This record gives sequence, C-alpha cells and structure tokens, in this order.
Amino acid sequence: MSKQTNGLEIAVIGMSARFPGAADVHTFWDNLVNGKESITFFTADELLESGLEPAAVSHPGYVRAKGYLENSDQFDGSFFNYLPLEAEVMDPQVRIFHECVWEALEDAGYCAGTYPGLIGLYAGAAGSLYWQGG
Repeated sequence: MSKQTNGLEIAVIGMSARFPGAADVHTFWDNLVNGKESITFFTADELLESGLEPAAVSHPGYVRAKGYLENSDQFDGSFFNYLPLEAEVMDPQVRIFHECVWEALEDAGYCAGTYPGLIGLYAGAAGSLYWQGG
C-alpha cells in the first residue's frame, strides 16, 4: 500500500507544554484522564490575607481561583546566554517559552547545537497584556 504525498506533510516528534498542575504534556494528559483538578481555589480569608481589597473579594463576579505554573521562577538565563539583568526583566512567559522550546527539542531527540539539518518548530500561546506594553 502506498500513500500519495504532496511535500507538505509534517510529523510531530517532540512536544513540550506547561499547564497548572502539569510540568509536561505527559502529566497534563494523566491529569485529564484521571479528572484531576489543576486550578487552585481560595477562601475569602486567604484572599484577604494576600492583600486583596475586601470589596473585590466580596464582589459576586470575582472568581476565587487561579492556575499556577510551578517552578516558573527557576529560569536559568545563563543557559540561554542571557545576562542576569536581561533574564530578570524578561517577560516570564518568554522565559517559559525558551524552556519549552528546549524541552521539545529534547523530547524529539534533537541537539540544536549539533543537528546538521533544519528544525521546524510550531509554537502557540494565549494573548499577553504584558507583551503589549503600557
């Protein structure tokens, strides 16, 4: 049996992602399969202790939940050849993006520094007000 090809075929051979409660795609899938809740829910007291205004906490439209990415503060800027100040002021989502790209290459079994061919990468992210500036 032979398949026709058109030269536009792709193969996904490596993946990386970060989600609340899942540091990688495998854990994310396990969480989905097992119905694990990965969002953190807060009591009014916890929110007030964190410094939120009582009016915000008691507002009926306020959602007392948040998704956290663990270890998002562990970026190794020197690994990616950033100066300490550059890494410090970099958008946290860009730091995580760097790490995910590296992890996807590792997951695929590629060493970007020695691979002789071209490596294609597809990346996606949600909108970020941080990137839009102020």
